Amino acid sequence: MAAVARWWRAGLAGLLVLLLRGARAEQTEEHLKREHSLTKPYQGVGSSSSSLWDLMGNAMVTTQYVRLTPDMQSKQGAVWNRVPCYLRDWEMQVHFKIHGQGKKNLNGDGFAIWYTKDRMQPGPVFGSKDHFLGLGVFVDTYPNEEKQQERVFPYISAMVNNGSLTYDHDRDGRPTELGGCTAMVRNLNHDTFFVIRYVKRRLTIMIDIDGKHEWRDCIDMPGVHLPRGYFFGTSSVTGDLSDNHDIISLKLYQLTVERSPEEEKRDKEVFLPIVDNMKLPGVEAPLEPMSGLALFLIVFFSLVALVFAIVIGVIVYNKWQEQSRKRFY
Repeated sequence: MAAVARWWRAGLAGLLVLLLRGARAEQTEEHLKREHSLTKPYQGVGSSSSSLWDLMGNAMVTTQYVRLTPDMQSKQGAVWNRVPCYLRDWEMQVHFKIHGQGKKNLNGDGFAIWYTKDRMQPGPVFGSKDHFLGLGVFVDTYPNEEKQQERVFPYISAMVNNGSLTYDHDRDGRPTELGGCTAMVRNLNHDTFFVIRYVKRRLTIMIDIDGKHEWRDCIDMPGVHLPRGYFFGTSSVTGDLSDNHDIISLKLYQLTVERSPEEEKRDKEVFLPIVDNMKLPGVEAPLEPMSGLALFLIVFFSLVALVFAIVIGVIVYNKWQEQSRKRFY
């Protein structure tokens, strides 16, 4: 019995070692990248040559937050990082607050976090340009689609654009979204966060909005290919409805993860944002090139069919000629 117990303990210890080794292999190291982060006291924000972040529109800096838009109608603001990001794996932690005087469904419109090729270009998509190149994550606080019932707002969604797609405001971006989740984030007394994580071509978004300091899954999409060298930014817009949209901090972490040779080959450099196995409106899947054998067979059988049709035509024509002569004699 003692021998069995010793054998059991030895086996359990060996299993534990293997599990720990596996956990260490999947662990990631993270380092805060200050050149891509926006934190108090916001000294790197402004128009000076040494600034790391540029303000745009109605955005303003206070000691406690960067306010993209005030709780007033028809305002638009943004803040953009000046330094392009060349990290392969990264994580953006967003600490934000949305609050205002409007009651439920009488507030708007929300804000966006961007990782795009172009920066500082105002437009209709939460205060930034449409037909963008890159990633947009939207915190949408107002439902534009009146007939939808299965979705509760505020709602967080994500979109990858190759420059050919338009964000459909009337349908709250549904035709082009990668996924999303409800996030009741307005007028809360505790801190609200979400995190955008991009590792090994996998885009993950999690939220912490309940004051429990626990991450909750929102979006998990593999096969997302984002080029390096794009810019981070955040923007917001108000229309007839409004809210205060405040960014308290943006913290960008470089993630160091181990890759196998197969993963290194798979995660090669890309130059246009794409998502694997996802058909989006306006983007036609490229046709696979036809093989030489297939092309030969198509041409061969086409010629055979043509010859057959000619022979049948000649036979029918001769029969008709013969019948015509009989009628005259």
